Amino acid sequence: MTVGRTKDAGWQIGVSKTIGRSAEEVWDFITSAEGVAIWLGEGVTVHPEPGVGYETADGISGETRSFRELDRIRLTWRPADWPHETTLQLAVRASGPGKAMLRIHQERLANAAEREQQRRHWQAVLTELIDALA
Repeated sequence: MTVGRTKDAGWQIGVSKTIGRSAEEVWDFITSAEGVAIWLGEGVTVHPEPGVGYETADGISGETRSFRELDRIRLTWRPADWPHETTLQLAVRASGPGKAMLRIHQERLANAAEREQQRRHWQAVLTELIDALA
C-alpha cells in the first residue's frame, strides 16, 4: 500500500510535536479563541456538541463530530473550493512532567497531491501553535 493511503478513509496525513507545556495548558490554548484562530480560522468557535457547524472567514466549513475534554477534537473540514469534506482531528496527550504531544490528523483526502499540500499546511499550523504557546 502507498504511504498515506488507507484502506477505507482515502488519503491521510498526521503531524505531531512534543511541547514543553502540560497537556492542560496545550488543551486550554488550542480550544481558546486565539488557538482556534490559528488552526481553524478567525472568528469561529469549536462547540463541544456534535453536529454544531462552523464557517471561517476564509470559507472553510464543517461541523463538530466529537469533543473529548483534555483529549481530542474531531470535526469535518472543507474549504469552499473543495468538492469533498475531510475529517480533521486535534489530539493532546501528556508525555511526561510538563510535556504534551499535540497531534493533527486529517483523513479522507482526495489524492497524494492533496495529502502533500495538507502536510505542508498542518506542519506550518503546528509550528505557529507551538510558537504561540512559547
